[in-house]
Amino acid sequence: MVGRTSSWLMGIVVLVGLAGCGKSNAEGPAPAPVAETGAQAAAAVGKPAPGFTLKDLDGKEHTLASFAGKTVVLEWFNPDCPFVVRSHKGGPLETMARDQAKNGVVWLAINSGSPGKQGTGVERNKAALTEYGLAHPVLLDESGAVGKLYGARNTPGMYIVDKAGVLVYAGALDNAPSGKPPEEGYRNYVAEALADLAAGRPVKVAETKAYGCSVKYAD
Repeated sequence: MVGRTSSWLMGIVVLVGLAGCGKSNAEGPAPAPVAETGAQAAAAVGKPAPGFTLKDLDGKEHTLASFAGKTVVLEWFNPDCPFVVRSHKGGPLETMARDQAKNGVVWLAINSGSPGKQGTGVERNKAALTEYGLAHPVLLDESGAVGKLYGARNTPGMYIVDKAGVLVYAGALDNAPSGKPPEEGYRNYVAEALADLAAGRPVKVAETKAYGCSVKYAD
C-alpha cells in the first residue's frame, strides 16, 4: 500500500512539474528572432539569395522571403562611415532608394556592426534616418550573421536580389571610390543592374569589388 501511494504521489509531482514548465514557456519572453542562416550556403551571384529575418529600428521584423516577386536592393550601412556619408549627402545614394521605389524596388539598409562600434545602435541609426532623409528601413544585424553570410566586407556594400529570389549583383555602388568620376567615365553599377532587370535583360556586370569602410563585426 505504501509503495502504491508513493508511486501515485510521484506521478502527481511529475504532472505538476510539467504543467509548470508549460506555463513558464507560454508566459515568458519570446526568443529574439535570429538570422535564418543555419545550413544555408553562402551568398553567390547566380544562386538563390540566402533568407534572413532582421528587426528594424522600431523592432519590426523583416524577412527577405516576404518580398518574393519584387526586386530587392540590400545596402550594407554604417551612418558614420565617410564613404557612406559622401554617398548619401550629395552622392548617388541621396535619392536613389526613393527613385527606385517608384519602380517597385524594395531597398533595405543593413547595419552589421557589433554593439559599441562605429555607427551602431538604435538611436544613432534612428538619427541617421532623419540626417540622410531615408524612407526605407535600416535593419540591425548586430551578431553579424547575415553580413557574413552575404560576404559583406564594406560599407556601402551593394547586393541585388531579383524577382525570382536570385542574387544577381554583388559589389560596389559605382566606380568612383574617391568620389570623383574616373577618366574612363562614371558608372553606377547598381543603377545599371537595376536598369537591366527592368528591361528584362540579364545583368551585364554582376560582380565588382566593393570599396568603403570595413564592416564593424565583433571579430
